[in-house]
Amino acid sequence: MLVIGLTGGIGSGKSTVANLFAEKSITVIDTDQLARDVTLPGQAALHKIVEKFGEGILLPDKTLNRAQLRKIIFADPHKRRWLEKLLHPLIRTEMQQLIAATKSPYCIVVIPLLLETEPNPLIKRILVVDALEEQQIWRAKMRDNLSEGEIKAIIYTQVTREQRLAAADDIIYNNGTLEELALQVEKLHQLYQAFN
Repeated sequence: MLVIGLTGGIGSGKSTVANLFAEKSITVIDTDQLARDVTLPGQAALHKIVEKFGEGILLPDKTLNRAQLRKIIFADPHKRRWLEKLLHPLIRTEMQQLIAATKSPYCIVVIPLLLETEPNPLIKRILVVDALEEQQIWRAKMRDNLSEGEIKAIIYTQVTREQRLAAADDIIYNNGTLEELALQVEKLHQLYQAFN
């Protein structure tokens, strides 16, 4: 099974690209969704997060306050690494099960921090969605209601654009229209199918 790791900086358009692959009946596994699943109420990971950060990390309905957690971990690299050590093995296990169940000719795994963490042996090719920083900031502002300062702080915790492009097997440039994006996805779709 050809497993493509799809990555890119905040606001680069990873979800849009993933959706375009999904429209072609390609299995898309979103590790952000897996992270949400393994931190639901009743899950051991949520219990450990509460032990570490206190009850204040929960919303009134006892679910994880992701915005609050994001602020904490982006302000403190030690806390971020602690959280990654807790969640990454759980996410990887879920990912393996979903890959094993895949019926499409290849699958896309969306991993925002693919290049910031230890190499994942399941990933055979790296697809980077690239966008100019001003595009990233604009998109993230519209989507997440974050300030420019908060977005830049996140950008600076991620690998640089140059590092990301150097690590890529394939690149989709997302500075134009949706039609231009769809054409790039179609080209890669043909390429990935040819590998099988």
